[in-house]
Amino acid sequence: MGKDTAMDLYQIDTPSLIIDEKKMQRNIDRMADKAKTLGLTLRPHLKTSKCWEVAKRQLWTPQGPATVSTLKEAEEFAKHGVTDMIYAVGIAPQKLPRVQQLLDAGVDLKLILDNVDSAKIVSDYCREHGSEIKILIEIDCDGHRSGLQPNDPAIVEVARALTDGAKLVGVLTHAGGSYDVNTPEALLERSRGERDGILKAAKQLRDAGFELEIVSVGSTPTALSADDFSGITEMRAGVYVFFDLFQAGVGVCSVDDIAISLLVTVIGHQEQKGWVITDGGWMALSRDRGTANQTTDQGYGLVCDVNGKLMPELWVCGANQEHGILARRDGGLLKREDFPIGMRLRILPNHACPIGAQHPQYYVVEDGVEIKAVWDRFYGW
Repeated sequence: MGKDTAMDLYQIDTPSLIIDEKKMQRNIDRMADKAKTLGLTLRPHLKTSKCWEVAKRQLWTPQGPATVSTLKEAEEFAKHGVTDMIYAVGIAPQKLPRVQQLLDAGVDLKLILDNVDSAKIVSDYCREHGSEIKILIEIDCDGHRSGLQPNDPAIVEVARALTDGAKLVGVLTHAGGSYDVNTPEALLERSRGERDGILKAAKQLRDAGFELEIVSVGSTPTALSADDFSGITEMRAGVYVFFDLFQAGVGVCSVDDIAISLLVTVIGHQEQKGWVITDGGWMALSRDRGTANQTTDQGYGLVCDVNGKLMPELWVCGANQEHGILARRDGGLLKREDFPIGMRLRILPNHACPIGAQHPQYYVVEDGVEIKAVWDRFYGW
């Protein structure tokens, strides 16, 4: 929804979630251009924002294609006319009736799975209900999480277990292992491993007589680092829309590219410890500490002034449920007069997805403190 009256970052309550629209659009354009350069369809992952105002800027057409991580996302985006979606989490049997409701409403929702038991469950459901459900087999290209190894004979067994209306349409992988590296050379190697792994799986299926429409890869680091995705039909990525400190640590963006931040207020001081206390604790920031294992630990976030200008000597060194603790990285003391009670600051987060999950809306700014719009986001599964 748009804002009704003029507002700025000094008028709204804190903690509140802020989007810099100019940075966000720059990030969206960068990924779209990369997909076009590689000659691929971009199927953006909409899980990061869970917000139509953001999602519609990522989509290449109003109908999609799109990726979702919950059926709630599929249902919400379907209300806005998105019809071409992949639900990119292995299907739980009890969710099939909700899938059917989306199919009945005209949504081309595709599911993923990685085992014979799930394939048989979906096939049985299709037979019992006269349904047709499109399926992609999930491939594990780097040991990150679920999926079958690219050379696993079980891939063909899963495909053969899809009967009746359960229809194999492709293979899908997520190169989550790319989050563990931080050099251009390593990222390029991971993107090539992702490509080679999914193509090996696709070849195994095609050699067994199966036709595949979709060969889908995806992670923000590999998508932005890839030099050749020949044989791939589409790529998926999500966190690029906002970026965050973790992605900056991986090396695919700069801190200046981060489009999301938390507006907080100074509420106290612990001068002997060199601390400034804010009202933005881990309930507002999330407890994500992903950068702790990177070359530079960013604590619970980096500190900016109210205009979004980085204050490089500061970080959020700790957080309680509703208290954020700011300090100098060098251990020096902070002067009370430099951070008066009521002062407003912005915190750049470790991970855009979980910080978003803490808030019902985004306040949208561009180059300053004036709020251009307020965009609702949704929750749930």
